[in-house]
Amino acid sequence: MSEITIGAMARRTGLAVSAIRYYETQGLIAPNRNASGQRRYPKSDIRRLSFVIIAQKLGFTIAQIRQQLTKLPDARTPTEKDWERMAKGFRDQLNQKIETLMTLRDDLGGCIGCGCLSMKRCALFNPADRAAAKGPGPRYLMGDRPE
Repeated sequence: MSEITIGAMARRTGLAVSAIRYYETQGLIAPNRNASGQRRYPKSDIRRLSFVIIAQKLGFTIAQIRQQLTKLPDARTPTEKDWERMAKGFRDQLNQKIETLMTLRDDLGGCIGCGCLSMKRCALFNPADRAAAKGPGPRYLMGDRPE
């Protein structure tokens, strides 16, 4: 297995060395150590860290990313089939995010600048605090609809 230094990993991923160490402490990658104790990363970790960067940009937490990465083999370089199998775990979550973003686009877009002249159909309007029964936060824009 071909291994690279932390500096080479930083250059290849665009991450700071400190970020790579952080991802290591979070269990997202696990480098080997040479006889001098220096970190040596399998080249396949470039793809792992690239996945981490993309998943974080999509709003996934480190815990969610870690949970998905556990589906990849540790003892060998993941194959395309391994990555496909792991990606299925994100598909439902991605679809939910897409649906939420589309709702936000459709509902909030009409709300900005409207002056709330149409309170009966406003996605943010919450008479008598009915949304409180649905839980904390912006319930209507997160997929719940007013009764």
